[in-house]
Formats: sequence, C-alpha cells, structure tokens
Amino acid sequence: MKIKRMTATFGRLEGAVLELREGLNILQAPNEGGKSTWCAFLRAMLYGIPTRERDTKTTLAEKNRYAPWSGSPMAGEMLLTWRGRDILLRRFARGASPFGGFEAVDAATGEPIPGLTGENCGETLLGVGREVFQRSAFVGQSGLPVDADPELERRIAALVSSGEEGVSFSEAEQTLKGWLNRRKHNKTGLIPKLEGELGEVERQCAAALQNQRLLQESEVQAGALEARRTELEAEQAAQRARQDWVRLDQYRSAAQDLEEAQSQLSALEREAGPLPDKEALGEAQGDLAYFNALSAGLKEARGRQEAAQAALEAAQAEAEDPRFSGLDPEEAWDKASRDADRVRALAGRTGRGLPAAGVLLLLAAGALGAGAGLLRQPLLLAAAAVAAAAGAALLLTARRQAAARRAEGRRLLARYGVEDPDGILEQARAYREKRLAAEEARRTAQAAEEARRDLTAQREALLQKLLAFVHGFAPAATDLFGVSTALSRALTLGERLAAARVKVQGARKLLDTLPEPTPENNVILRQAQGGKAPAPPPPMTHTPQQTAAALSAVTGELQRVREALSHARGQRTALGDPEELGGRREALSQDLEARRQEYQALTLALEALEEANGQLRARFSPALNQRAGAIFSALTGGKYQEVTLTRELEASAREAGDIRPRRALTLSRGTVDQLYLAVRLAVCQLALPGEDPAPLVLDDALSDFDDSRMALALNCLRDLSRERQVLLFTCHSREQRWMEQAGGAQ
Repeated sequence: MKIKRMTATFGRLEGAVLELREGLNILQAPNEGGKSTWCAFLRAMLYGIPTRERDTKTTLAEKNRYAPWSGSPMAGEMLLTWRGRDILLRRFARGASPFGGFEAVDAATGEPIPGLTGENCGETLLGVGREVFQRSAFVGQSGLPVDADPELERRIAALVSSGEEGVSFSEAEQTLKGWLNRRKHNKTGLIPKLEGELGEVERQCAAALQNQRLLQESEVQAGALEARRTELEAEQAAQRARQDWVRLDQYRSAAQDLEEAQSQLSALEREAGPLPDKEALGEAQGDLAYFNALSAGLKEARGRQEAAQAALEAAQAEAEDPRFSGLDPEEAWDKASRDADRVRALAGRTGRGLPAAGVLLLLAAGALGAGAGLLRQPLLLAAAAVAAAAGAALLLTARRQAAARRAEGRRLLARYGVEDPDGILEQARAYREKRLAAEEARRTAQAAEEARRDLTAQREALLQKLLAFVHGFAPAATDLFGVSTALSRALTLGERLAAARVKVQGARKLLDTLPEPTPENNVILRQAQGGKAPAPPPPMTHTPQQTAAALSAVTGELQRVREALSHARGQRTALGDPEELGGRREALSQDLEARRQEYQALTLALEALEEANGQLRARFSPALNQRAGAIFSALTGGKYQEVTLTRELEASAREAGDIRPRRALTLSRGTVDQLYLAVRLAVCQLALPGEDPAPLVLDDALSDFDDSRMALALNCLRDLSRERQVLLFTCHSREQRWMEQAGGAQ
C-alpha cells in the first residue's frame, strides 16, 4: 500500500494537505510544525480513534488531544494505492464520535469499496491490526522500543508454524491459568470451596456429638452458679451496711474539719487587718528592689561624676596656652593664620625694587663716566657722579629694610617658639584640639552631674512612694528598713491567709461532695431512729469492688450457661441426622478428588505449553535475531555484529570482538535508538505482509543519531523504500543535505 495524499482538519492542522510519493519521503518541519499530528492522523485514518479512551492526570485521550484548534469538526481524507487501485478514504464526525463517519470509494469511479469499513479498514489494507502496526511499522515520537503483545505474538507464531494466526502462547497461557484459578484460587476456586464445604460437614458431625456433652455439663454448672450467686448477694448486703457507716463517719469528719479551718481563717484575718492585694504587694516588692538598684546606680553615678570632673579640670589645664589667651579655637586659628602669612610675606619681600633701581643708576653712572672720558665733557662726569651716589644710597636703604623685615619675622617665630610658618599653624591646630577635648570633657562632666541628680530624684520619689504605700497597713515605718519589714510581714500574712482560705474552700468542697446521710439513705441512721444503738459493722474479708466483680462474673457466667443450654437444645434439633451428614461428607470427598485430578492435568498442560512455546521461540528467535543483527550492524557501521531478543522483545547487542552481549540499559541513548530501530525494521520485514506492504512511518526517530549514523540509517531506509513506502518526519535539516548529496529520496 502506498499513500499519495492526506488532507486533515485534525489538531493544529486546518485543511492541511500533504503530498507523498513512492520510496523514501523525508518530511522536514520545525518543532510544533505538525509532524506528530500528521503521524497520529495517518493512524486514525486507518484504524479510527478509540472512543472509550479517557483523560488521565498525565495524558489526554486521543479524541481530546487532536480536537481541531479552530473548533471545526474533526475530518480527514486519504488517497492511497492498494493492490493497483486508487482508493479514497474519508473520516468525519458522526454523533458523539469525532471520527465515527467513514467512507471508502474508488478514486476514479466514486463507487464504494465493498467490505471495507471503518472498523476493519487498517487491518484490511495493511494486513495487521492496530497493535501489530504500532509495534512494527509505526514509530511514534520517543517510541522506538518494542514491547510484547498477543496480536504481535500470534503474527510471529504464524511465521514459524503452519501459518495460523489464531494461536497465541500468552492467550493460551492466560486461559489455562484462568482454569487453574477457577479450581484453586484463594477462597473463590472450586477446590477451596469444596474443601470448605467438606470441612463444614465434618464440623457438623463432630458438633452433634459435642452438643450432647455440652447439655449435661451446662445443667450441672448452672446449679452451682445459682448457689454461688445467693451467697454473694448476702455478702454484698453486709458490705452496704459497712459502707453506710464509713460514709456517715466521713461526713461528720469533713464537717468538723470545715469548722476548724473557718476558725483559723477568722483568727488570721483579725491579726492581719486590712492588707493590700497580692499584686500590689508584689509591685511594692519590685519597687523596693528597684530602689536598691537605684542606690547602687547612684553610687556608680557619683563615681562617674567625680572622674568626669577630674578629667575636665585636667583638660582645661592642658588647653591653657598664653600665646592664644582669651581666644576660642577659631579665633586662635585666624590669628595664627595671619601671623604665618605675615612671616611668609616678610620672607618673600627682599627689597627687589630699590636694589634694582640702585644697580641701574650705578650702570648709568658707569656709562656716563665712560662717555665723559671719551668726549672729555665735565657735565657728563658730574651727572655720572650724581647717578653713582644715588645708586649707592638706594642699595644701602634696601639692605636696611631687608634686615628690619628679617628681624620682625624672627620675632614672630620666636613668639610661637617655632622655626617656620607651618609650625605656627601646627601650634594653632594643637590648641584647637585641646580646646575641643576640654569642651567634650565639660559636656561629659555635665551629663554625669545630670545623671546623678536624676537618680537622686528618682530614689527620693520612690522612697516616698513606698512609705505612702506601707503607711496604709504599717504607719510606724519611717525608713527603708521599716518599709522592707512591713512588706515582708504583709506578704507572709497574705500567704498564710491565702493558704487558710484554700483550706476552707477545700474542706467546704469536700463536704459538698459527700452526700448528707439521712435515715432514708443510711441504714445506720435508720437503726438509731428505732432506738437501737448503732454499732460499726465488722470488716469484710473482700472489698465491695471484689464482691461486686465476683457477683457480676457469676451472674454473667450464669447467663452464658443458660444461653448455652438454650443454644445446645436448639442445635440438637438443627444439626440433623448424623447418618445423613456422613453421606454428604462422602459425596463431597469424591467431588473434591475429581477437581484435584483436573488441577493436576491443567498443571501438566501448562508445563507442556511452556515447553512448546520455548521450542517455538527457539525456531523464531534465530531469524529475528539474525535479521535485527544485520540491520544493527549496518546502522552502526559494523561496530556491532549480533543482536539478541528476549520473549518480551528486550534487546541486547554484542560488539565486534566482545564475548558477551551488552544490555540496552548500558548503551548510549542514540545507540539504544539505533538498536531498537534495527529490531523494528526486522519485525516489520518478518511480521508484516510482503505483498503490497504497509508503509513505514517514523516520527523524529533519528533525532538522537549523530551525523554519521544518521547517514547510515538513511541508507538503510532508502534500501528498504525499494520494497515499501517510507515516511520519515524530522525537525532537522541534515537529512535534506544528505538527500541532496545521496539522492534517492523525496
């Protein structure tokens, strides 16, 4: 069979058309491009959509997963060639079934294809059912591994036997096991049921004999229990009288205890007088403790004040400097800056103006003198003399001014006791730091004084508060010792009063819990009313609880024995004739033996079936292993030479040169995919019909192959496409590059 065209309104596909040709078709599309949807559509067109499938937590039912995104009804059309004839398949919605409608017509004439229905379409066209197709020629996404299936098993069995596909080892095994379970399965099998019935009949036979003995023993036991019950009832009456005496004594003792406790409470209340409540006394105790803490804190504050005052005096003495007397730090800095600038100015002015003028005048005098000598002019000589005198005077004046400035600069530096202007600024900087330290010491001393005064005020106020509090119940207290004594006494009396009140409450509660004895409820008081002096009943050997328990046990046992007697009398009638029970037991024994023989025969049949299946597998496995091994060797470039498959189609592979095969779990993911692709292709070649073969569909089956093994796989698929159509869906572009180089694909 070969598919020519598919038209789908299915999932994300809306009226999409896919044209196909014979041989190898490489269909490239990106992720979410509809490749898996086309594969699912092809399968649905051949086999329909399972209507009973339901959504789970991890998967969607196929009818919901591929519902058209546009909201249109699900519909599709497939044009294919089968046995030399072009056929057009159509599926569409009908009722609640999304693909319930089906048509198969001749593409040329439009005439319906007889015998081709929606139910048998896939099996008729491909020659195999849905499960075999999915496990051989249909490789869904991430679906390369092959698992066992009864239909595929029947198909494989037909290849190595007479060709009958109606026999499956797993189905026959399941049937035999069902028959075995029918005969011996826990409590529902025939053998356990017969064993239970036989045991019941044997029990009834034994029960009939035992019932007679039980009747006799129960009658004797009932008489003895009656006598014992009478004895215990008399003992219980004597114990009630003893209990009434004890209750009367307890009530009188509790009343006396209450009276004594009330008297003690009254005496304490008179002694204590009015006292504050416990919370107020506790608060006063806390104030007293806080007062002591304030005293300790005041002592520490005085120490801190004295230390701060001493530090202040030392800092002030350190900050005294006659060079800056009466100046604050900023004023001292300004004065030092001015003096430093003055020193720098005096050092920089060296009388450059006057010396320069004097030099010029001397030069002029020299020039005039030289000219006068040459020209022999007396006036020029006089002018030269005047210029020389003026120049000498200017030079002398400049020297005197420079000496005065140097003396002034030295006096300024000597006043500060330094050698340069930077030393003046350093003295001012040191003065400012000492003055700032003295100011900080002053603030510290002031804060210490304020803290001491605050603690003193708090301590005095707290003492007055304590005195005012204790004067309410101890007016004689005048100092802290008196306050402490008064509080301790009040707390002690308060605790004694509380204990006395608790004692009164307990005595009253105890008296309230005791029922008041009256002649109506107390036998001792009734005896006293009759003029009879009440005397304490003698103590009993057993406690009332023991007697009551013994009486209850005897009564219960007597009731049980009477019920057993009644039951035994009824059983004597219900058990029936022992001879009839014996006949029933014999019949059940024979039936049970027959079922056990059947069970043994079925067990032998199951063992024979397993042996036959082993022989069948021995005949089939070599062919499948040989075919899969040859394909796997081609897919891996000859690295692996042998493939071994278990009954469950789990594969192992042996590398060339290795002794033992390696399980698929030990191989890389890509190699595992190549191994199972080889198994798929081998199963496809062996299990699918060779005449007009079914197309091979692969959805991203080569995604984990490297480039070299991808090329080897495409070569295998190209060779396979000479006998059947191959549809390879892929999201990669490397297959297209291979096709352009190697050719032989569409």
